[in-house]
Amino acid sequence: MSSGDRPAAVLFDMDGTLVDTEGLWWDACVEVADGLGLPLGEADREALFGLSVEDAALHITNALHIAGASEARPVEAMLTDAFTTRLESGVTMLPGAVALLEALRAAGIPAGLVSASPRPVVDLVLETVGGHRFRLSVAAGDSARNKPAPDPYLAAAARLGVDPAACVAIEDSPTGVASARSAGCAVIVVGPAGAVSGVTAVPTLESVDLPLLRGLVPDPAAVTRRP
Repeated sequence: MSSGDRPAAVLFDMDGTLVDTEGLWWDACVEVADGLGLPLGEADREALFGLSVEDAALHITNALHIAGASEARPVEAMLTDAFTTRLESGVTMLPGAVALLEALRAAGIPAGLVSASPRPVVDLVLETVGGHRFRLSVAAGDSARNKPAPDPYLAAAARLGVDPAACVAIEDSPTGVASARSAGCAVIVVGPAGAVSGVTAVPTLESVDLPLLRGLVPDPAAVTRRP
């Protein structure tokens, strides 16, 4: 693999990383929780940040003292519906997203979308931002476990036929960072997710370019030449 081929792929989280949907997600959570008689506060907002729909539903049902997977499933559906309704008005790409995706395409580096959101949500966003920009997408249910487990990133790498250790994942939440790191990817975290050892932090995607991405993935030839 030459320096121009690195990384083997760049795998993007969706909500809050590529598109500005965090506010829409919070509004959907508030709507559903209010309908169940549960007012959400700032501590809930922090807890729900970056969670999958399944885990967000469990958070709400736990707070209502009706914990259990079967009780959470109707809440999952309500959250998905509320979030999807808001997305139908369109989403905004975050600064630097389009330029980075175009640079990757020009360099021949595959881009993948790895989201904890359900497939209907992912497909709706792809319609807006352009599915042609991504070699593949992984949504909730496309792997055995969702983030923070490594499964979504492992599934994306397997489908691309590349080593996860040769990939860079770009995330914005502790849940997503944990998923990508446990899969073995190099990780860039965008925005105020907090300092994490071994993770490259940037303020926006405008700070991410090909030299940075290539520098995060070792050159196998250089590793081979070590005495």
